[in-house]
Amino acid sequence: MSRVVIAGASGLIGSSLCTMLDGHKVDIVVRRPMADLPDTITQHVADPSQWPDIVAALNPEVAISCLGTTWKKSGKDAALFRSVDKYLVLAFATAAHLSGASQFITVSSVGATKATSNLYLRTKGEVEDSLALLAFDRLDIMRPGLLTGDRQNDRRLGERAGILVAPIIDHLIPRAFSRFRSIPAYSVARAIAKLVGNGTPGRFIHENEAIGSLAG
Repeated sequence: MSRVVIAGASGLIGSSLCTMLDGHKVDIVVRRPMADLPDTITQHVADPSQWPDIVAALNPEVAISCLGTTWKKSGKDAALFRSVDKYLVLAFATAAHLSGASQFITVSSVGATKATSNLYLRTKGEVEDSLALLAFDRLDIMRPGLLTGDRQNDRRLGERAGILVAPIIDHLIPRAFSRFRSIPAYSVARAIAKLVGNGTPGRFIHENEAIGSLAG
């Protein structure tokens, strides 16, 4: 049993993850209250600026970030996008590290690298590199392809179109490039749940095939 804290619990992956952590003591930090949570989960509703203090008081063993916004939600503002996808993730991770967490699990993206002009992939790559510098005993980086699942009508038009044709495109992508195929969000959540409490030290990157194997 591990003491776990999650940021981003209201999102596509996080909301599924909340139903998969039986046997662990789970806290979530959220901006707004969530309904229909398992009785085993304690939610802490606060402005993100207060999350580090909350995390420090919880002393988690495992911290999980499912944080992420969209270009549309950020008002197509690069600074606002990065304030969530980079700086909020790193503030949460730093607080977890300082409070003694030994394992950090984060949702990144296939193709993440700081050596690109693509804002989304560059931001994810920068976050991965910064998390490595925090020197958690174990760092798990999930790099899924296009996530499929119900985001309650919060999908961008292009993303919705991509999901519709994903089964066809996935069929055409060679096995060697399977990391670029789509993957259900619940599979990513299940893989994260399986990783919680894994004591093998190191930095581990999990792309589609590894995520699928973990999810079972």
